[in-house]
Amino acid sequence: MGPDEPQNQTTLTQPLAALREQTLQRLRNSLRLGQQSMADWQGGQLAVSAVPGAGKSTGMAVAAALAIARFQLHGKRQLVVVTFTRSAAASIKGKIRENLKDLRLPQNSFVVYTLHGLALNIATRHPDLSGLNLESATLVTPNQSHRLIRACVEQWIANNSRRYSMLLEGRQFDGEETERLRRQSVLKTEVLPSIAQIVIHEAKSSGLLPEDLWRLSQQTPDEYEILAIAAGLYEQYQNVSRSRNFIDYDDMILAALRVLENDAIRKLWQNQFFAVFEDEAQDSTPLQFKLLETLAANPNSPNLPLNLIRVGDPNQAINSTFTPADPVYFNQFCEACQITDRLATMDQAGRSTRIIIDAANYVLNWVNRSQLTGAEQAFRPQMIRPVNAGDPQKDANPNPVGRGLEIYTPRDIYHTVELIGERVVELLTQNPTHSAAVLVRENRQGTFVAQKLEYLKRNHGIEVYDVAGSDRHSHVPSEILAILQFLDRPHSPDYLKSALEVLVKRQLIPTQDLNALATFPEQFLYPGPLDPQQTTSVKQARKYCANLLRARLELPHHQLISFLALTLNYDQSDLATADKLTERIAKQTHGNSSMNSTLEALSEIVSSERFEPVETEDADSRYLRAGQLTVITMHKAKGLDWDYVFLPFLHEDTLPGSPWVPTAAQFLGDFTLAEVARAQIRASLHHKPLPMAMEAWDQAGHLKTAEEYRLLYVAMTRAKRLLWMSAADKGPFRWNTFSGHASDNLQAKKPCPVLPALKSQFPRSVVPLSALLN
Repeated sequence: MGPDEPQNQTTLTQPLAALREQTLQRLRNSLRLGQQSMADWQGGQLAVSAVPGAGKSTGMAVAAALAIARFQLHGKRQLVVVTFTRSAAASIKGKIRENLKDLRLPQNSFVVYTLHGLALNIATRHPDLSGLNLESATLVTPNQSHRLIRACVEQWIANNSRRYSMLLEGRQFDGEETERLRRQSVLKTEVLPSIAQIVIHEAKSSGLLPEDLWRLSQQTPDEYEILAIAAGLYEQYQNVSRSRNFIDYDDMILAALRVLENDAIRKLWQNQFFAVFEDEAQDSTPLQFKLLETLAANPNSPNLPLNLIRVGDPNQAINSTFTPADPVYFNQFCEACQITDRLATMDQAGRSTRIIIDAANYVLNWVNRSQLTGAEQAFRPQMIRPVNAGDPQKDANPNPVGRGLEIYTPRDIYHTVELIGERVVELLTQNPTHSAAVLVRENRQGTFVAQKLEYLKRNHGIEVYDVAGSDRHSHVPSEILAILQFLDRPHSPDYLKSALEVLVKRQLIPTQDLNALATFPEQFLYPGPLDPQQTTSVKQARKYCANLLRARLELPHHQLISFLALTLNYDQSDLATADKLTERIAKQTHGNSSMNSTLEALSEIVSSERFEPVETEDADSRYLRAGQLTVITMHKAKGLDWDYVFLPFLHEDTLPGSPWVPTAAQFLGDFTLAEVARAQIRASLHHKPLPMAMEAWDQAGHLKTAEEYRLLYVAMTRAKRLLWMSAADKGPFRWNTFSGHASDNLQAKKPCPVLPALKSQFPRSVVPLSALLN
């Protein structure tokens, strides 16, 4: 080695170091003030509360790259970034890689996971400690009709005759046999499966065991012993899961935590991960936070602060009424960090034009003042601010189109869609590179809008993309299975009801009391002269079922799936998925082709959750195409944005709506057992006294109302240049019974309470009907 070589190396590394420093400074300067608080992180805990459109992911991607450079992380000492969905994980991974490429830093210095992906990685690396073996286990996502839920309900009924009899008696029962059979159907297919699905997920993801629910049940005596029922169903669920080697997503988190109870293994993972950055923190559950907390701890000094950044927006928490996620947990984390001056706020957003920001801020303040949500505060008091002049974001806070905020009161829902169509043609004809979306509260509303706007493609070349209709092919296997099971055993009340539910969902038969039809299958399918006269709705349902049974007799069973795909009016994607399903079953049943083997193969596909539907491209890009009108639910729209956003059908009974008891289950009282149990569990988790049944039901109502207003806030903040809102004078009694035919009766509707307040605050945004006639 020559004497001058070290000097030459130093000379070469100096420009690289200077270049890296310049790049670091450039990346930091590309961020807004709130984002820079992440970029300047030097270790320890940090909570970042962000508003919609503030650039959480962009800020985190830069902060991750800067942390990797600052702490010289590498393949054996990594930064772990955790987010909620796979698409979000892929997006942030790409951004971090680009930043590291600019900095000329190693790409193996970080990893990106979803929460469940991280847990699964830890659990499967140590199967002896986790008790999880994916080679022998089947991952399931149980819904109410899943065979795992059905099995635990059947076993609970067999083992709890006294409690089951109490439910059966309910209120005002005269012992009449037909009513008894109807109530049995409701309990077995609706009430008990609902308790099992909702409460088990709530308890399990919060770290509660069946014995914890048994203990809580002693604190809340009620006529049905609701928490005791939940505890018993939970026990049966655990037993059936173990016997069939089923695992669910909560089991992944629990398995990872079991692994990390081992001191040596826990230190191994803590040494591997220098710090944890979590995005969408408002959507994580207590157990998921415990996992991240454990990994972010210092392996040698557990008392030192955690190396943990949590970024989220509690005002965009819109999953807590159907998952255990609750914004209260992230709010608590923010408040704890605020005490130590470790709370940052990202309150500047460049997505929307100023009047849309003003409207969203107004809704937030108005709802918090209104007391419509009882003791439940819907929003964290956090205003969205426009960005400063010279912001690096291209076209930040763009100029409004039209009035920026436009509020309409159409005559009825048909007039509403007519107005949307006219405005879409005007907007996308003038600006074909822009994007537009109709955000609806329910899938039925989206189907109605998409059907009525079909002419846009034909007459104006504007594609109408119905997300719910296009995504339905992911449910093709379960729909086909439900129909085939009915065709195999048409006299089974359960199979008949499942088949009828599919036909109702596909809008092939009218919505009606399916329990009444399924209670006596023979009487429904083959009515005799002495049986009661069937209504028109029942006759339509019977005709469909009879045609299906005739096809079962006339077609070989291997052709039934293709026949059903056509009968159920599947679109192109649905049909492609059905063809793929047929090929898969043919391979699995080769050499043993029979109806039984087909049902077994199809049941395995449905229960294993492993059948991937036919996809053509990344979902987000499909939703955001220029020149297209996307019809999508408010929930699915979270994380996306469009130039023009239409929010129709903003009626009080839909948003916020109110908790209601299905007619079929009203014999149990003025509340639903599952929601009461969940409210009682949440009270215990928040260290509050356990409410009695009616008080718990009221609390569930306030929780739902708060979340519905947050959902409206999320929907409003998807718009960049124009936010179009409306509540028609007339609409259907209920959307889930509305077929979209002109013969359906409409009735007078009250607007969502927010809408009159917005009209008063922004009078120039109100578009009078007279202006529409000109």
